[in-house]
Amino acid sequence: MSEHEHLVQTRDLTKVYGGRITAVNRVALSVRRGEVYGFLGPNGAGKTTTLRMLVGLVRPTAGSATVLGKPPGHPEALARTGVLIESPGFYPYLSGRDNLRVVARYAGVAGGRVDDVLEQASLSDRAGDRYAGYSLGMKQRLGVAAALLKDPELLVLDEPTNGLDPAGMRDMRALIRELGSRGHTVLLSSHLLGEVQQVCDRVGVISRGALIAESTVAELRGEAGLLVAAEPLELARAAAEELLGAENVAVVDGTLRLRTDPAYAGKVSTALVQAGSTLTELRPLERTLEEAFLEMTGAEEAGR
Repeated sequence: MSEHEHLVQTRDLTKVYGGRITAVNRVALSVRRGEVYGFLGPNGAGKTTTLRMLVGLVRPTAGSATVLGKPPGHPEALARTGVLIESPGFYPYLSGRDNLRVVARYAGVAGGRVDDVLEQASLSDRAGDRYAGYSLGMKQRLGVAAALLKDPELLVLDEPTNGLDPAGMRDMRALIRELGSRGHTVLLSSHLLGEVQQVCDRVGVISRGALIAESTVAELRGEAGLLVAAEPLELARAAAEELLGAENVAVVDGTLRLRTDPAYAGKVSTALVQAGSTLTELRPLERTLEEAFLEMTGAEEAGR
């Protein structure tokens, strides 16, 4: 992929506070044009510091980054970027709509965009209410609406579902998916594995300031397979090995773990029954993103 197809790239991006606290440690990530990229890690892992460096709010200690082909914070890049980092700040005694009108005026955006983004953020029915009376989730949605005002090429969203109830989280996920389908590039930080798994094309996993993995969700979850419980186990194992090869069959906790496409379940079932086994369980086996994350971060912690 050519350089211009990467809207965000970092090389050895590092931030050290006070000469001794390393918040971000030589992070090298790349966000491709048109994708929803999940920046995944626990609270305190360095996600927000990295995003603040990318939009020019924090100066890196070392390393480099480009955003839309420009250095972080460059006016040309910022003009094409919508940003929500940490808690959005608005005038408490203005309505949501009037707050967005103020932001639109400063950003040089036509006032007609205000109602459009309020609708996208599901705030139209409360747009006339004062910001001070908004719930945390409503404030978060207004922040996303403000980030959308410029119809940006790149959206940088730091924990956009923070404070939302389950229905609000569902709506926010739908909005992010829609933005991705409309050609926006979204860089989304989150500590919620389910959120990332449902909306992101690729994921970068950060732990204690270091990027420890970068891949698609499917690749991070690993190969799909089948779990089989059958009696007698050794007879079932022999039949499975004959069908799939011994290298694709393992015994774990008294069950067979088969490395094969789950769509192959019917052939597996037939082979084992014909061999004289009695099946008590046969189901797809896929590692969740949570399991992959815990495995990766556990290995990272063990190496420290």
